[in-house]
Amino acid sequence: MSWQQATDKTVTGLGYELVDLERTGGGLLRVTIDRVPGKAYPTGESEFVLVEDCEAVTRQLQYVLEVENANYARLEVSSPGLDRPLKREADYTRFAGLAIELTLKLPCQGRKKFKGVLGARDGGWRLLMEPAAKNEPEQVLDFVFDEVREARLVPVIDFKGRKAKQVETAGGE
Repeated sequence: MSWQQATDKTVTGLGYELVDLERTGGGLLRVTIDRVPGKAYPTGESEFVLVEDCEAVTRQLQYVLEVENANYARLEVSSPGLDRPLKREADYTRFAGLAIELTLKLPCQGRKKFKGVLGARDGGWRLLMEPAAKNEPEQVLDFVFDEVREARLVPVIDFKGRKAKQVETAGGE
C-alpha cells in the first residue's frame, strides 16, 4: 500500500473526508481534512474541523506512516478553511447552491475566472452570476467537471454565527 492510500484509508477510517494531500520538496506532508455532514464526532458538535480533529488525525497518521515507512520531515493536518477547494464532483454536489470562484482550463468568452452560485444541470454544472448592471439579466455559465482548473467556496463571514445560506438556482436539480 502506498503512503497516499494509507493516508486516505486512515482519514476516512476515522470518519473524515480527505480533501487534499500534498507533498512538498522540503519534506512537508500536508493533509487537508473535512468533517462529513451529519456524522457525530467525539470532539464535539461543529460543522467545521476543530483543532482536536486535526490532533486525532495527526496522531493516527504518524503511527500509520511509520508502519508504511513513509519518508517525510513534517506532517501538517489542517481544515480546508472557509475558501474550501472543490476537488471532486461529489464536492460540487455537496456545495450546490453556494457561491464559488471558478477557474476554467481554457478561456470562455475571453476569460477564465468566474464567480457565482453553483447549480446542477443535466450532464454538468451551472454557475449563476450577478449581472454587470442592474437592468441586465443574470448571466449563466454551463460547464462540466473536466473543464475546471480550480474551484473554491467563496468565504461567508458572519460574526453573529456563520451559517451558509442555500440559494435557489434556476434550472438546478
